Amino acid sequence: MVEAQRVSQTGSFVWNVVTDERVGSKEFFRILGYDEPRSVTFENVLDRTHPEDRARVQETIERAARGGEDLDYEHRLLMPDGSVRYVHVVAHAVRDQADQLEFIGAVVDVTATKQAEEKLHKAQAELAHVMRVTTLGELTASIAHEVNQPLAAIIANAGACLRWLDRETPDLPAARRSVEWVINGGNRATEVIRRVRTLAKKSGIEKVPLDLNDVVKEVIVLVERELSSQLVSLRTELAPALPAILGDRVHLQQVIINLVMNGIEAMLPITDRPRELVIRSGQDEAHRVFLSVTDCGVGISAENASRLFDAFFSTKSSGLGMGLSICRSIVEAHEGRLSASPNQGPGATFQFVLPSQQQKEAS
Repeated sequence: MVEAQRVSQTGSFVWNVVTDERVGSKEFFRILGYDEPRSVTFENVLDRTHPEDRARVQETIERAARGGEDLDYEHRLLMPDGSVRYVHVVAHAVRDQADQLEFIGAVVDVTATKQAEEKLHKAQAELAHVMRVTTLGELTASIAHEVNQPLAAIIANAGACLRWLDRETPDLPAARRSVEWVINGGNRATEVIRRVRTLAKKSGIEKVPLDLNDVVKEVIVLVERELSSQLVSLRTELAPALPAILGDRVHLQQVIINLVMNGIEAMLPITDRPRELVIRSGQDEAHRVFLSVTDCGVGISAENASRLFDAFFSTKSSGLGMGLSICRSIVEAHEGRLSASPNQGPGATFQFVLPSQQQKEAS
């Protein structure tokens, strides 16, 4: 039993709530950083608990003791050498022969698992960044058009301003209006460049309150030219007054851009009907926020349906097969779900669902 606990990095303990007696196994103490088994006090456990987790751990244990509820939680340990360990604590509430409440449980050292998860998340973030930059390359024409439009307006309005000023009697109100239009054009070009730079920036997920409709509108600016060049009409059905979500603007933009670009590509072979893309937002029955992208393209074949989100699977000859896989990872990192389904008519619908900020804070 001792050897099994050492190999599995699992320590066992018993805590009598009435007498406050706590007994732990040798592995239990090793995980906590104590050399020899001994009767453990609650203070010993709290001494090793990471200061940022201490209040939560104490409150969780006290609440379980009051209600006789099972324990199941994770927290960090801060070791004497400054290193950090991650542990998963589980305990079952029982009654002993004297009808006193006891907790019989285990502490599992999950540090290696946490470190592996962090490395995986870092690799996924790196890959997501590469895919964002690749997508921006595909949207070069659209981005150039969005920048050139306000630049052309700036030149035209600056020329008009000079003409108003060169009159025998300068028309100052008209010149002022021209300057204001120049400023507006400059701000518009700056905003497009800011969005592109933000998408190209390498960053982890940083969640803030967002209006998903605003994220959609920002994406539309970047893909408008691509839609036009491929003769695709865009229809938006965005539900008003959507509840805020907690999300990363750049990563969610990446998901939406990818779904839109996939929808455009799915309609390229279509020549016998109009190409239309529909973006919808709203709330589902569980009051979660959803966003869907519907195309009228070639649809999803039965043989490919179960593999769409697999890494390195692609229905495109030049595709890497990572776009949808990364999108699903991003959505799941937001505690949401990404799915695909064939339409009743031609085409397919991709939809992701996210909890609202209020739901996240209540959970």
